[in-house]
Amino acid sequence: MISDIQMLIQIPHELAQNWGWFLALGISLTILGLAAVVRSFAATVASMLFFGWLLVAAAGVELAQAVMVGHWAGFFQHALAAVLFGVAGLLMIVKPRLSAEALTLFMASFFLVGGLVQIVVAVALAFPGWGWLVADGALTAALGLLVVAEWPISGLWAIGLFVGIDLILFGFDWIGFAIGLRAL
Repeated sequence: MISDIQMLIQIPHELAQNWGWFLALGISLTILGLAAVVRSFAATVASMLFFGWLLVAAAGVELAQAVMVGHWAGFFQHALAAVLFGVAGLLMIVKPRLSAEALTLFMASFFLVGGLVQIVVAVALAFPGWGWLVADGALTAALGLLVVAEWPISGLWAIGLFVGIDLILFGFDWIGFAIGLRAL
């Protein structure tokens, strides 16, 4: 365990003095996460629009890269990536609900398969603490099953709910960091 003296050496004094800003960030992220959980449909649509615009921006960057490489060997790869990013981004912007449903099905399948693989690997290898891996795999697979069982309706709320939960936990992380800094 790291002693308080070692923490003072590792964390600059200016950082510890501004613990309140980290606390404000944590509280803001927690409130934003709670809003995303309560309004999970709106958060899902907002996420799809955000990621859609990110893909459109990535298409622009790839197109610029294609022009910059000219007739070199990488031209067609950059041009193809620009087209794929652009089409996917525009689809997410124009049809955010349909995009959310498709991504939710993909995500649920990923959880289901990933959880089952984690269970099999944990049992087969039987590392110390393998029971925790089995429990994590079972929870992940169950989450995948729950989302698939409610699909396509789950496509309208699942992504927003997961983003909200992640924001809440990230906010708690920053709040804990700020409290730790204040204690110094």
